[in-house]
This record gives sequence, structure tokens and C-alpha cells, in this order.
Amino acid sequence: MELQILPDAQAVAQKATQIIAELAQERIRLTGKFSFAVSGGSTPWKVLRQLADAALNWESVELFQVDERIAPAGDAQRNLTQITQNLLDHSALSLEQIHAMPVEQTDIESAAESYAQQLIKLCGNPPQLDLIHLGLGEDGHTASLLPGDPARKSQELVTITREYQGLRRMTMTYPVINAAQRRLWIVTGANKQSMLERLYQGDDRIPAGLVERNHAIILADQNAAGNL
Repeated sequence: MELQILPDAQAVAQKATQIIAELAQERIRLTGKFSFAVSGGSTPWKVLRQLADAALNWESVELFQVDERIAPAGDAQRNLTQITQNLLDHSALSLEQIHAMPVEQTDIESAAESYAQQLIKLCGNPPQLDLIHLGLGEDGHTASLLPGDPARKSQELVTITREYQGLRRMTMTYPVINAAQRRLWIVTGANKQSMLERLYQGDDRIPAGLVERNHAIILADQNAAGNL
């Protein structure tokens, strides 16, 4: 696992944009497509807005969601709302290339299975995405794999979590996250210091610590890095 410490959140966003754009160009050149899954968080939205201006072969990009809150369409808490506002509205990416988690369906368990099948169809069985972006919670969670939640142990590709901060979530699980070609962590803010240290040291007592460390890079701002 590689750790890069940058001065602030803006510098983290710029570096993340560069990494994603360069990998996208490489994968499109080699395979004809680039598959990318994005998590939530304020800094990632800055990344997507900057990425929208990159000179990419956008018709070869497939964008997935790592996790999503179970909330109505257009809800400000939905990651899809931010993806739409920061990437879709400013790039040549089409709506059909954004594979949104179907959290508005009544049968949410069947919806999770449907998303898993979509991953298999587009990314193989087991699915292998080119890049998965991950964030880190103050409690050590990543994606929506929360401490103490049975969803952490699910062997389904996509599952539903317990309620967290008032909402349940749909989330990719470790079998998908750990199968990705690359993992890009974006960690900013002083409130992440203790968990970032545990993540970097490979502490598997926190959900983030169960993510595969090979082919992984952490971009952290100085506030989050502390004394690392």
C-alpha cells in the first residue's frame, strides 16, 4: 500500500484526478474500456468535477457506484445526485454509462442482486473493475461496510446494510472491492487521523483494514496524515 501525503484537500483532489485520468487512458488504450466505481464524500465530488474536464475517450468509460443511500431520486444525500451534478452535467459521459444502484426499487434485496448481475455482465465473474475509489469513515468504515454490521461478512457481491445515520445503504462487498485492479483511497480531515493510521498499519479490526492492500494507494491531506 502506497501513501502520498499532500498539503490539503484541494491538492488531494488534483492528484486523484490525475491518477484516474492516466489510468483511464492506459486501460482504454489496452482494453478499449475503463471501469470505475466511486464512493461518496466531499473531496470525491471535487475530483469528479475536475475529471469532467479531462480529455478522455468518454464513450469508453463505465461508471459504477460503490455504495448508495436508500433514498428517493434527486435526494441531496444520494451519491448519484452528486455524480450527476459534478460529472454527468459537465462531460461527454452519457446517462447510460452511469450504472446507478437501483435503490428506489421496492424489493431492495432483489435490487442488490440485480446490481450484482449487472456487474457480472459488464465486468466478468467475479467482477473485476479497473479502479475502485474508497473513503474512510471516522469509525473505520469504508464503502458502507460498517463496524458490527452483518453486511461486512456477506459473500454476496452487493448487499444491504443496517440503518446508519438514518438510512440503510446498498453497497459493494469485499469480494468486489478486493478483486479490483486498483484501489484509490481519498482521506481528508483531522477527524480521520486515528483511523488512517490504523488503515495504513493494516489493522483488520476495522472494516477498512479488510480491504486488499496490494495495488492500493492512499491520498491523504496533511490534516488526516497527522504524524504519519
